[in-house]
Amino acid sequence: MYDFYKTAAAVPDLKVADVVYNKNKIIEKIDEAAKKGVNLIAFPEMSLTGYTCGDLFFQKSLQDRCKSAVKELIAVSSVVDMVIIFGAPLVINHQMYNAAYVLYKGELKGISVKTFLPNYNEFYEKRWFSSALDLDVSEVLLSIVADTEDIKGDYKIPVGNDLVYSINNDFKFGVEICEDMWAPVTPSSWLAMAGAELIVNISASNDLIGKREYRKNLIISKSSALLCDYLYVSAGSGESSTDLVFSGNSMIAEYGKLLKENYDIADNNYLLISDIDLGRIRADRVKSKTYKDTYRVYGNDKNIRTINFKSFGTSFGSDANDYEVDAHPFIPSGERKRLDRCMSIFGMQVGGLIKRLSVTGTKMVVGVSGGMDSTLTLLVCAQALKKLDKPLTDLTGITMPAFGTTDRTYNNAVALMETLGITVKEIPIKDACMVHYNDIGHDTDIKDITYENVQARERTQVLMDYANKIGAIVVGTGDLSELALGWCTYNGDQMSMYGVNASIPKTLVKWLIDSVVKEGIFPESSKILKDIIDTPISPELLPPDENGNIAQKTEESVGPYELHDFFLYYMMRFGYSPSKIYYLAKKAFIDTYEPMTILKWMKMFYKRFFSQQFKRSCMPDGVKVGSVALSPRGDWRMPSDASASIWMQEIETL
Repeated sequence: MYDFYKTAAAVPDLKVADVVYNKNKIIEKIDEAAKKGVNLIAFPEMSLTGYTCGDLFFQKSLQDRCKSAVKELIAVSSVVDMVIIFGAPLVINHQMYNAAYVLYKGELKGISVKTFLPNYNEFYEKRWFSSALDLDVSEVLLSIVADTEDIKGDYKIPVGNDLVYSINNDFKFGVEICEDMWAPVTPSSWLAMAGAELIVNISASNDLIGKREYRKNLIISKSSALLCDYLYVSAGSGESSTDLVFSGNSMIAEYGKLLKENYDIADNNYLLISDIDLGRIRADRVKSKTYKDTYRVYGNDKNIRTINFKSFGTSFGSDANDYEVDAHPFIPSGERKRLDRCMSIFGMQVGGLIKRLSVTGTKMVVGVSGGMDSTLTLLVCAQALKKLDKPLTDLTGITMPAFGTTDRTYNNAVALMETLGITVKEIPIKDACMVHYNDIGHDTDIKDITYENVQARERTQVLMDYANKIGAIVVGTGDLSELALGWCTYNGDQMSMYGVNASIPKTLVKWLIDSVVKEGIFPESSKILKDIIDTPISPELLPPDENGNIAQKTEESVGPYELHDFFLYYMMRFGYSPSKIYYLAKKAFIDTYEPMTILKWMKMFYKRFFSQQFKRSCMPDGVKVGSVALSPRGDWRMPSDASASIWMQEIETL
């Protein structure tokens, strides 16, 4: 199941104080969720009675009817393979508590109790309920909380705000209730640091102007800070509207990302279903020592209890059919968000370069091919000079026509440099390469790797030597995707004095250039930049075709960069196995690539990623701008002679 689980926030129709009606509606939602393969379903705070009962909570009839309903829900849970969480009052030792009941396979596994009781503005909970801090017991007999007639046994049930539930010692979750989430330090903080990967909050949060957005931000932030998934389910419009409106605003967030939300105002009677990927949570918790150290510092007095139980079936988990997989994880969705993100990245590239220029001086040399990578580098360098109020002529662009140069890329390279107003230099390298071919005895009719790399290294030699001549630094053009695949010539385009694109994936480069165009940063160059974006990716080391067009297209040799960037993201960011990445890729590219095509290029990716580490081990400095980077001094420390055998063997089984 690749660490996927299907969760549901359920807001059934409700009648205040009608326990039988509410119980039946809860059962309807359980049945509906079971048919959709849900692993865990959560209902709102006080979903059995309604949150707005007021002083009716003190009525013995209501309390007794709740005990009968709990018994029936326990029975219902025995016929579905699903964790069921619902809210109801709990009376222990003459105190009433606001509680969340956790059921699984015919047993009440635990009762999580609300800690923080709002007693301000429209809230008056302390009139009816006591806090978990007032509990004088840690467990109760089933007969205390449920009508046990026809139920075999009277077992003990853990109760408190210190419970982590663990299924198969794998899927771990904790429960907090409404106001608990709004506290400066929440019960979920301790539950998460003690192992809970999913936090469930059953709530009855009324709506006010501005509150919905604030609540959403709070939930997203909480899921990020706690490195967890967060399921929030809130009471719907069936609650009393005497003084308040309850809109049933539920949502499911994953580590800072909103997966699903109910957007309707005053909604009721729905299921909000989303798969969650606990693999993301587990990957970052393994990395984050700060996360564990926080618990060591602050949590020593928190004796969190873990309730272990086994799942009924062998397949407790999900096929992730309700999980959206982004085919382009490096590219923000939506034009406005993409534009904002790209301009932030562009600003970081410029800022990193400005710092380097403060040490080296502002003269720079860039090899300009007319392709996207060198174009982005040129734009970053030009913008840095503008920010420093230095003449753009401090930047020298060198175009080096060779055997594979086409008219389109050559003309675009020259036009771009001229419209930017930088120093333009043309140094053809054909003759120098021919001399070198002759020196090493290479037949130029053999268009092999030697034929190509002679040109790549000659270009780098020209750049380096010319930079020495004018007292400049060479700013590299290679991007993150090329570094991952080793699609660069060692001691050729692999080398520079500073690499501004070092953490920019290939799929993002064109959008960065597009954003520069849309923001009008270099308006005189916009027409040229648009054509460069549309130019096929090529190193132009082999001669053009008979029509003068680019014959050597990188993606025909190494594979589609959108696939490689997908593989790179999930391998680096979360440490996913080839099996899981392949599974996700098939979902993400279902309308684009056949499974065998994905597998073909996945083999290429892993083979090259491992074999080309030596190029990354001595890569130039370059600023990190995203969560995935390959600097040997920062994010990625890998021996150059590591074996890829276990990854390749796994791929062979797919």
